[in-house]
Amino acid sequence: MVSSSIGSHAMAAAPQVFRFCKSASRVCKAVHASSAPSQARQSMMTKSVTPGSSMGWSTSQGVSGGRVPLHLRHVQQSSRDMKTVSAEVKEKNAEGKAEVKDYSHVKLLTSKESDNLLRIRHTTAHVMAMAVQKLFKDAKCTIGPWIDRGFYYDFAYAETFSPADLKQIKKEMNKIINKKLPLVREEVTREEAARRITAINEPYKLEILAGLTEPITIYHVGDEWWDLCAGPHVETTGDLNGRAIELESVAGAYWRGDENKDQLQRIYGTAWETEEQLEAYNFMKAEAARRDHRKIGADLNLFSIQESTGGGLVLWHPKGAMARHQIETYWKDTHLNNGYELIYSPHIAKLDLWKTSGHYDFYRENMFDQMAVEDEVYQLKPMNCPFHVEVYKDGFYSYKDLPKRWAELGTVYRYERSGTMHGLFRVRGFTQDDAHIFCLPSQVTEEILGVLDLTEEILTTFGFTDLEINLSTRPEKSVGSDQIWSDAETALKEALTLKKWDYQVDEGGGAFYGPKIDIKIKDAIGRTWQCSTIQLDFNLPERFEMFYNDKDQTKRQPIMIHRAIFGSIERFFGILTENYAGDFPLWLAPVQMRLLPIGERHETFCYEVAAEMKKRGVRVEVTTGMRLGKAVRNAELAKIPIMCVIGDAEMEAKQLAVRSKQMGDLGTMSVDALIAIMTKAIDTKAKVI
Repeated sequence: MVSSSIGSHAMAAAPQVFRFCKSASRVCKAVHASSAPSQARQSMMTKSVTPGSSMGWSTSQGVSGGRVPLHLRHVQQSSRDMKTVSAEVKEKNAEGKAEVKDYSHVKLLTSKESDNLLRIRHTTAHVMAMAVQKLFKDAKCTIGPWIDRGFYYDFAYAETFSPADLKQIKKEMNKIINKKLPLVREEVTREEAARRITAINEPYKLEILAGLTEPITIYHVGDEWWDLCAGPHVETTGDLNGRAIELESVAGAYWRGDENKDQLQRIYGTAWETEEQLEAYNFMKAEAARRDHRKIGADLNLFSIQESTGGGLVLWHPKGAMARHQIETYWKDTHLNNGYELIYSPHIAKLDLWKTSGHYDFYRENMFDQMAVEDEVYQLKPMNCPFHVEVYKDGFYSYKDLPKRWAELGTVYRYERSGTMHGLFRVRGFTQDDAHIFCLPSQVTEEILGVLDLTEEILTTFGFTDLEINLSTRPEKSVGSDQIWSDAETALKEALTLKKWDYQVDEGGGAFYGPKIDIKIKDAIGRTWQCSTIQLDFNLPERFEMFYNDKDQTKRQPIMIHRAIFGSIERFFGILTENYAGDFPLWLAPVQMRLLPIGERHETFCYEVAAEMKKRGVRVEVTTGMRLGKAVRNAELAKIPIMCVIGDAEMEAKQLAVRSKQMGDLGTMSVDALIAIMTKAIDTKAKVI
């Protein structure tokens, strides 16, 4: 793991270098102070995200299907990850700072992982709704589920809930908890439920009731409040720990997730068994906020999304573009080395292509409006797949020519409502690391295994070694014969078995056109991200009448495999940025080294060193025209992996006083020695230098 420590270290060199270190120490302490976690920015509009979308967004749902806001959705960590973050923060606070509490022993389980926490969070949602209606008589209840590490409840209320209101609500919740009111389940007829709901004037509950199947159940909190609910709950409100509950935020939401329906207010909260768990959760949430890729992207001048250009359209600045270039170059080289060929496709195509592929019929709401070109209708591409199919159809293949493996970094465009976009994680224009394999049915297992090997190679190179694997099988509605589905699912299972990867089966979770494997990665602080997808497709080969000549000269349809390892360059770069907190490994860093001359007379030597470094492929800058202390501070804030101070002694000896951001003082060495160390780290894509 790459430590984001920015503590100063003494450099054993000439006297002027010791003076530099003394100055650097003061500067680095200032950097520590400025890097305290900031509050996560919170969206005021909660939108639903299509499960299984090719952007690969993970969703966290409670029993009522509520979704967690982005700043909370990925706060997923294990005891091991907590230990890592605690160690990192301790390292940051090593220079005379107050000791940070160690939460490495605290397990922060999701509601799915702990039945007790699920019950606690579900009951807490009811207690909160009860408190709200006690304090705000006109507030109407809608839904209030448990979610991964908390709960929420949506209210229809004319006034906006303020932070002061949340404090008042929490106090009222504590009163309800202290009463130790029993949670009592009652089965009622649909007619009786409707009568009771009408009596208390809860119109949203009537709509919920209409969609429920028997048995209809109500949960009472003592004899003071009740709600339509299937449970489960704790026995009494006294089973809740008021000091382990926190109301976190208020966000906007639409009734039933439909922007054409009433706008509601959603109050989010979190609930735990112990106060220490709540402290650990808040610690991790603050760490996630510190790593927010939007803030780091702006601080390091990596990218921007500007209103004048348009929402969800990313502008890659030179430093971000350089990091992206390294990612793309590695991706291309690795694919070429693994038997893939590169292709390129246009950004638009005739609308008829998207009608043939089925995208126009099934994906139209996610596509931009069409454009007229010389009396024909064209469409910005939302996918790359049909272009790869057209390349296949332009040739003639026998069974001996397959498999064909074609890869493309193809930019696609999808319509996203303004309320759903979020930094690099959800945008309107993005580049997919797309590849398609056309193979024989008998080759599926071998090809899938090859994709799994390639996926592991690429993800581990970027530091992601903890993977979660899911296999999704045939849904109720699908295309293709029973035999082809059975063979395909068997092939995926065989490949996973040969890979010796454990996996979970999502029965019925596949696409209508084929089963798939989804791979989630875990980042440095334990959050999980949907990333890679391997999808079999029986649909497009049939729609486009794709064929190959078999041994007996009969025409047969090939199997098509869609696969993306990153998902998209934009989203993966956002994940990388947060994983490393902007402290990219040397090979990825936009600027790998910065030379800091102590005085003007040392600048010529610095430029000579920089020129030699650049010849050897090292990305280097020279900082001039500022005090050394400020130059050091700026290098720390810019997260430059290597900085070298050059004074009289270094210039005379043709040596460099070298400091690694991750490893501290590396001592003094010759230019050639440093180049050798750096080029080896770059070539091997080392995580630490």
